[in-house]
Amino acid sequence: MNNLIDLARHIPTPDAALTVAYTPVTLPMEGRQPLELRITAPAESMDIPIVLFSHGGGPSNYIPSKDGYAHLAQFWAERGLAVIQPTHATSRVGGLPPDAQGAPLFWRERVTETKAILDRLNEIEHQVPAIVGRLDHSRIAAAGHSFGGYTTGLLLGSRVQGEDFRDPRISAGLMLTAPGRGGSDLTPENAGRFPFFDVDFSGLTTRTLVVVGDEDNPHFTPRGPDWFADAFHDSPGAEALLTLHGVGHGLGGIAGLDAKETETEAPDALEATKRLTLAWLRSALGLDADAWKTAAGALDGPASALAQVTTKKRPKGK
Repeated sequence: MNNLIDLARHIPTPDAALTVAYTPVTLPMEGRQPLELRITAPAESMDIPIVLFSHGGGPSNYIPSKDGYAHLAQFWAERGLAVIQPTHATSRVGGLPPDAQGAPLFWRERVTETKAILDRLNEIEHQVPAIVGRLDHSRIAAAGHSFGGYTTGLLLGSRVQGEDFRDPRISAGLMLTAPGRGGSDLTPENAGRFPFFDVDFSGLTTRTLVVVGDEDNPHFTPRGPDWFADAFHDSPGAEALLTLHGVGHGLGGIAGLDAKETETEAPDALEATKRLTLAWLRSALGLDADAWKTAAGALDGPASALAQVTTKKRPKGK
């Protein structure tokens, strides 16, 4: 394992800097308890780009919240990004009763919550003295894991039954093991349970990185791990596909090495995931134009055992 961790360290990344973290930051929401947020950001510097991170749905014995994925948020914040993590309504501590309309997955509400954060960034900042006036509201990315990746895809332009949820304030996307095509690609039982998985990715035009594990087991479909790459193949905005080797849906521990949704602990793949996603975000948000190219290039060398990148060209003028 140590040798593989050393391989991941061939993927270059900036040195860590001091951060601040605030929780819970709250936003009043009509008809429910306030939306709770965790914010992790650099302790210094100005014009900090923002990443909105959407947690997964989690297994039945796990309650996802703003406090999950803390090591990932910390890694990104130590290297120049402000990460805002909501506790979505899908969480059993998220503020909506289990008999409310849209329960239990509340897929529409997750989009509404994220847009509320964007609408009220000034209000959020003024609850956090250490970052007030330091965030760049013109450089915003959306990122999410699993069902959070589904939420992210909607914000980037994926459509459900022709309905468009895209938010133009978001200029970059990161979809981590997000669900693929629904409808006939699902088993009949799951097609009936999850009609909102029947997503049209052709409207996803925002610059996006799709991340998958080559041992992921999609219980919704018989298609296998490639199902999670549908957003890359079907959307004009998805520029790159990052495939992590030897890991499944948890990408080696993205929610935390001791989290219940981590089916395989793989610190090597996890380190590669953190470094490569950081590089993507830093390039897409204008912090370092060469970060993604340099980091992905490391996979042509010693780090090739960990992952591979597949790319496609963006249309001219995009």
